[in-house]
Amino acid sequence: MTLSSLPELVAADSAADGVRIPPDVTVPLTPRVRALLDTAEMRRLARISQLGLVALVYPGATHTRLEHSLGVYRLAICFLQRLQHDARFSAAIGPSDAAAFLAAALLHDVGHWAYCHPLEDMGLACLPRHETLVQGVLTGGGMGAILERAWGVPPERVHALIGGTATDPAGRILHSLLSGPIDVDKMDYLGRDSLHAGVPYGRHFDQERLLSSLCLDAAGQGLAITDKGRTAAELMVFARYVMFSEVYWHHAVRAATAMLQRAVWIVRERIDLRVLVRSDDREFADWLLRTAAGTPAAELAAGLFGPCRRLFKRVATFDAIHQPDLHRACAGRPYADAVSIATRLAASLSARIGTAIAPGHLLLDAPPAEREVEFSLQVRERPGPADAAPGWRRLDELSPVVRSLAREQFDDLVKRVRIFAHPDVAPIIRRCADLEALVLEAANG
Repeated sequence: MTLSSLPELVAADSAADGVRIPPDVTVPLTPRVRALLDTAEMRRLARISQLGLVALVYPGATHTRLEHSLGVYRLAICFLQRLQHDARFSAAIGPSDAAAFLAAALLHDVGHWAYCHPLEDMGLACLPRHETLVQGVLTGGGMGAILERAWGVPPERVHALIGGTATDPAGRILHSLLSGPIDVDKMDYLGRDSLHAGVPYGRHFDQERLLSSLCLDAAGQGLAITDKGRTAAELMVFARYVMFSEVYWHHAVRAATAMLQRAVWIVRERIDLRVLVRSDDREFADWLLRTAAGTPAAELAAGLFGPCRRLFKRVATFDAIHQPDLHRACAGRPYADAVSIATRLAASLSARIGTAIAPGHLLLDAPPAEREVEFSLQVRERPGPADAAPGWRRLDELSPVVRSLAREQFDDLVKRVRIFAHPDVAPIIRRCADLEALVLEAANG
């Protein structure tokens, strides 16, 4: 069997059977893909929103992780269709590995639980990362049996491709297609999230041009692009930058995120992981509302998941350019430190303005230390003389746009430190003349 004879690639060429998803595309289905889609684990993804709290700000952003998973699987087929013409790729990747890659693309989010991304950012020992749950989902229940029987693929291989633990050459290459500067996951979610949020930012890169430029890197160990895809790659970097700036980290989304994190922090001793990691959106909201009852978390949970939306208001914003000392003092701190800083700030503000501010009515949103727009990607340049080998350079070496967006612009301006307050006290806090000095004092403890 060759790559082109894989049932999913044949189905893509014939377009005889498939399911439609936005934006006006058909996802080819085969019996073994349908078998995975019909499992309880994949059906749960139909009840988990892709963007979670973003829908409180962008009402159309209610698409699900199942829709995204189908989009990622379709792009995985597109990647294979292009890369099968790369001699080094076709020599390294056989049909069995390609099948495992398609299954991994479809199943890459099976470990997700409701609202897990903002909670994982808290770094709490009691909250597992969703990636650690994937192996148990793949090997337990019916999904593992389907992979073994219908796909001829060990569940452990699919897990290794998703988690990046594969050490063989084929495994490393295929993981780079799933998780890298240009991968099937990012290429789908940028356009899909942009579409459903009702904004243009994530759709303004040339996906077809990028697909046509895919190749293996100089060492033949990961994904790269030819120089004809450079502009498309630059536009993809810009799309990620603007989507984070205007959608994922919109100030009202960050307010909702800060409220959710503080509510879970308050009730953390009552967390039942067996329930939490199997929850869908509605089950999680019901759990938090029920668990928070009678605690300071109740008002926070009700503002997010109750009958009326009531988000905390932004009272101050600090970035690394204009307030470098303050930003440095707050950004990247453990979540427990963020709670302590907010508590000290609430106490000092209460004394300064003469109005009591409850500790839970003031929240510090400090961005995580990890980069979000890191873009280390090799570009194969056109050879000069006829007998010269192609040259290789990193995209950020070739593009000042990428260097600026991925490093200075994002880390210094998008990853802001924000102070949010209860709507009743926010106007009073905004009028405090020396708020910045008080925040710095609280951060230095």
